[in-house]
Amino acid sequence: MSEKIDILFMAQAIELAEKGRGKTSPNPMVGAVIVRNRSIVGKGYHVKAGSDHAEIIALKDAGEKARSATLYVTMEPCCHHGKTPPCTDAIMASGIKRVVAAMTDDNPLVCGKGMKILSENGIEYKVGVMEKRARKLNESYLKFITSGFPYVTLKLAVTLDGKIADAHGHSAWITGTETRRRVHQWRAWADAVLVGVGTVLVDNPRLTVRDAEGTDPLRIVVDSTLKTPPDAKIFSDNNVLIATTELSDESRRNEFEKRGIEICMVDTQDGRVSLPHLLSILGKKSISNLLCEGGAVLATALIKKKLADKVIVTISPKIIGNGINAINDIGIKNINNAIELKEVEIEHIEHDVIISGYPYYMQDEFC
Repeated sequence: MSEKIDILFMAQAIELAEKGRGKTSPNPMVGAVIVRNRSIVGKGYHVKAGSDHAEIIALKDAGEKARSATLYVTMEPCCHHGKTPPCTDAIMASGIKRVVAAMTDDNPLVCGKGMKILSENGIEYKVGVMEKRARKLNESYLKFITSGFPYVTLKLAVTLDGKIADAHGHSAWITGTETRRRVHQWRAWADAVLVGVGTVLVDNPRLTVRDAEGTDPLRIVVDSTLKTPPDAKIFSDNNVLIATTELSDESRRNEFEKRGIEICMVDTQDGRVSLPHLLSILGKKSISNLLCEGGAVLATALIKKKLADKVIVTISPKIIGNGINAINDIGIKNINNAIELKEVEIEHIEHDVIISGYPYYMQDEFC
């Protein structure tokens, strides 16, 4: 088939993959369509971790029509036994004659092996159709599967003059209703939401999903000395983890644990919770997509330590003058050394503006 035809059907596979956003972690979002005589005869997407992969669902949908057809899939088919059997086995058994993948799977267990198996068994294979879009779709998975660390998105809500709160520390509400709904959607798509104890003490947020479809993420509080109040709204249920250090009181740690709240002991760094150590721990818990909604202290640390993979800033057309800056000193003395975002996207929602991008210190592999 021509390149244009391949792009047409791959775009539909990517659209299907999007339906799994927020449900497949730590697996990738994958979509698949099966095409015969330029007509789709089967389609599917990975609904949730542990369930059938997109290719299997599409093959079941196509049935006998899969024979001599082309499979379009957003990521290289797996070739190893996990919670489900290898997709390559099912593809070969189905009679598919051609496989077009948007990208290889960076998982070391796959990483070209699936393509090789199909090729060695007489199935024509093509990779790289709409690859940039497919990689961006799974940017959190790609970082997690290759590094073991979660993909970190730093979200900031600021006024036009760059303040995240007034002089008293209050930030509700800087942005409008529709923007706040969008934030709830981001929470639903994340495995966990991270804030500092300062945010809990001042704003007392729930950090749950109320204005969007989806389930509540794990809520994580960075609290080196365990100042979090036991009656904070964040404890609407026990889906909470407090990251603390040896500087905290053991009896308070025990009290939280008796209530079913997970206490995570983390190394100290500069008298605070070591964020690199915390991210390593979260990765081992299979948290691949982390949304950070903390205040200036947490935001500054993430930027200064080059831990933020993506930055999203929601800007409201308000000016308050005296207030709390979004980012504090990160050691930059010259404007020429300023951290710039690349692959910038700008969106208008009501009166607000959302700017997102990738800090220049990050690798290019996700953009």
